[in-house]
This record gives sequence, structure tokens and C-alpha cells, in this order.
Amino acid sequence: MIPRRTAATILLAAPLIAATIQPAAQAHQLHCPRPQTYVVSTTPGDTPEGIEVTPNGTIYVTSVGTGAVYRGTVHEPRLKPFLPAGSDGRTAATGVHVDRWGRVLVAGAGTSKLYMYDARGRLLAIRPAADGSFLNDFAFTKDAVYVTDSAHNQIWRASLTRDGLGKLRPWLTRDKIKPIPYFLNGIVTDGQTLLAGEQGQDVTYRIDLRTKAVTTLEITGANGVLSGDGYLLEGRRLYAVYNAGGGKYVTRFALLNQDWTKAEVIADSMPGATNATPTTIARDGHRLLWVNSQLDAAPGTPPYTVSVVPGLR
Repeated sequence: MIPRRTAATILLAAPLIAATIQPAAQAHQLHCPRPQTYVVSTTPGDTPEGIEVTPNGTIYVTSVGTGAVYRGTVHEPRLKPFLPAGSDGRTAATGVHVDRWGRVLVAGAGTSKLYMYDARGRLLAIRPAADGSFLNDFAFTKDAVYVTDSAHNQIWRASLTRDGLGKLRPWLTRDKIKPIPYFLNGIVTDGQTLLAGEQGQDVTYRIDLRTKAVTTLEITGANGVLSGDGYLLEGRRLYAVYNAGGGKYVTRFALLNQDWTKAEVIADSMPGATNATPTTIARDGHRLLWVNSQLDAAPGTPPYTVSVVPGLR
């Protein structure tokens, strides 16, 4: 879930200019403790869902309630509107990630569309899936984006190059996935293999990008359960925001074996606050951040926040 290039020139230029003009302010930011909690929005019904933290410390958070996208920095406790609610027909938003050219992609949830913007928030492309799709989250390879559809329980693919975003096409349909999925959600990749979470049966699928062969991860620890809403992949380290049942949400940390056929659950975080309903996760240096969506008590009560995952790094 991450980074960079052409419009990344815009993202990278800003810190360089700031360092030239305001070195004292920059140094102050670097040495001051970062907030433990970030206020995304105080608008009733916003219900945040997706998160991205870029290498330069920019945070993006989506609203599944209104389609708004908020942006801020890990050094400041409040985010600001980046894309207005409902703009471009984006009345709901879930996954958000920045590609290697610095463009911001947003999954439009029940709008059944994938959106692409430049770093200034200018619309570059809208790519529709089938009517009735719920585009939830997505992951990048060097030349494509793969998107989970939680309604049709399939995976869509679009080409992704410096020149733009291709059409969304069905890549792996529900009938090709065993056990049959009921709610596909989080997805990550190393460019050779996809891992996709299935929350209806608490499994993680392992999908070969070349052959489309599907298996499930063999899990040791945690009673053999590893699935997730939001996933974060760092080498062989896999983090999953897991609904442990009874309103208890944790981030589950597992180590993958060499060929990604097995995973050993190493630890769980401390649970999120009552009714916080964390959904997605991102890395900020030595910390993990998750989105407190309040979906268990939707539309929840403002302020809507992002906070540090407790008890896990």
C-alpha cells in the first residue's frame, strides 16, 4: 500500500522548499512527538474507512459515508478536506493508495468505480466496474492494479502505467475461488503473489499472479484464523485488521514462510476502543496507524479519528 514518481515530484518538492524557507519549523516537526490520535473529520456521518501514509508522512483517509477524502501530515493532529464529498460522483470511498507516480487512487465502494487523481486533487480518470460492484481495496504491481469487489466477490484488474489507468476488467471471478468467498476485502501483493482476505469464512487466499491458481494460507497460531479488513505487507511480515468477534478488533501480526504458503501468527495488538471499529492500517515509521471507522455504531459520533495501534509495531 504505497508510493511515488512523476506527480511525486510535486510531493517531494514541497518538503525541499519548506526546508529552505523554514528550517527551524522543519527541525521542530522532526523532533516533536507525533500525535497519538488524528482528527479526520467532525462532520456527522463521515464514517472514515481507508488510509494511506506515504514515505514523506502525508496521510490520506477516505469516508465510506460521504465519499470525501481527507489529507494531512503525521506531524499535525488534524486532517483537511482533499476531495469534497460527492465530487465526481464519488458518494462513498474505501481503499486509498498512492501509486509510484504520485497519483492518488480511490476505491469508490458502492459507486462501483475506481478513481484516479493527481497530487493536487485534479481528476485524471474514472474506471467503472460492473453495476452493483462494491470496490473495497486494491494493491499495485509494477504494471497493474488489482481491486477486491466485496459484492460480486471477485477481483478486478486494470493496467497502470506512467501514462494512466486502463479499463477495469474481471480478472478472477467468484467461481474460480475455493472456498467460495462471501466478503472479499483486504488485498496486498509482492508483484508475484496476491493475498486477499475473506471475512465471511476467515481465510486468506494466496493467488498466483501468473497462473491465477488459488489456495488458502495454512495458519499456525490464533486457532488457525487469519483474515482481515485492511492488510499491510512488509516483506514476509503480514498485518491484518481482524474482527475477532463480539465487537473486539485487533491487528494480527503474522510471519509468512518463504513461498507464502504458510503463516505463523506471532502476536495481536491490544483491542480497539469500544465501537471504534478499526478497519484499515498503514505504517508510519516505527508506528502502525489504524482508522477508527465506528462502523459497529454507524454512523458513529464525531470526531472521527485515526490512532496508533496499541501494543504492536
